[in-house]
Amino acid sequence: MNGPAGKPVEIAWFSALCDDDYRFLGVPEPALLASFEHCRDIVLRAEAGGFDNVLLPSGYALGIDGVAFAAGMAPLLRRDGHMRLLLAVRCGEFWPPQLARQIATLDQMLGGRLAINIISSELPGEALAGAPRYARTLEVMHILRTLLAGEALDHRGEHYQLRLEPPRIRTVSGRSPPFYFGGLSEEAREVAAAAADVFLLWPDTLENLRDVLADMRVRAARHGRTLRFGYRAHVIVRESEAAAREAAARLVQHVAPALGDAIRARSLDHGSQGVRRQAEMRDEADADGFVEAQLWTGIGRARSGAGAAIVGNPDQVLAKLEAYRALGFEAFILSGYPHLQECDLFARDVLPRLDHAPLGFG
Repeated sequence: MNGPAGKPVEIAWFSALCDDDYRFLGVPEPALLASFEHCRDIVLRAEAGGFDNVLLPSGYALGIDGVAFAAGMAPLLRRDGHMRLLLAVRCGEFWPPQLARQIATLDQMLGGRLAINIISSELPGEALAGAPRYARTLEVMHILRTLLAGEALDHRGEHYQLRLEPPRIRTVSGRSPPFYFGGLSEEAREVAAAAADVFLLWPDTLENLRDVLADMRVRAARHGRTLRFGYRAHVIVRESEAAAREAAARLVQHVAPALGDAIRARSLDHGSQGVRRQAEMRDEADADGFVEAQLWTGIGRARSGAGAAIVGNPDQVLAKLEAYRALGFEAFILSGYPHLQECDLFARDVLPRLDHAPLGFG
């Protein structure tokens, strides 16, 4: 499977830094809670399996810190390898010049194999409306790009007023790592069109995805830019469709409605437009939770964020990924429960059949 114009697609896995690993959704187990050792094992398993990237998620209340974790992983990854780390940064929680220096340092430690997932977050304990929050995010992205390009900064924004020389430490490339960014609100789409490299989407029907990609292409063109597109979803692949559906049903067998509501309410993004769309898909799904062929919404019964999984045998999972690629997706961030085991299954049964490599950014 190739990306647009025959280019390889990027296939990433996910390390559960935010206490998001289970054998049964909603049933925590001490061995699967976020720790350096457990999350390290997921990253190393993904590298051994041949993945191109690993998302390191971030949440203030849950799990462990991504910046510290990425630094700890840097000497453990193969120096001659190609796999990147996609570090999620909740940009409202960082002072941008400090974050630029941290990013440059991590990129050096990783031999240039760092990418950034920008999250438009509030400060811990802060309540900030969407419009000013996204305006602040756009300022952060501009500040980071300027400083990481080694350029002097003279920024006079609503949220930051800074006049600074760039830090001495530079990334390996001499420019900013690529920014992956997602969100369905009007403000989020405009930030992505103006400043992101890869626009990320959570699971949705093919029809809705086609509409969003068309809208984002138009918005980016208004800024004189082009966007690349990434898809964040879960996956359950088994030798047969029946076995995959059985694994999906088993995963949520302990999730009562009240438990699922409580789990989703704990998430920092539980009120976002993207999360509301995941809930709508659950309402639109059939009795088994499928909203369209191979797209199962049951995952969202017990987690916020990306709330659907690609479910099927290897041929069906591959065909579903091909359908997304045909829309224009070039990057896929996948995960499954438990993350170590599902990583092995996807790496064995699907990944070798994909033409894949880390996204290139000239």
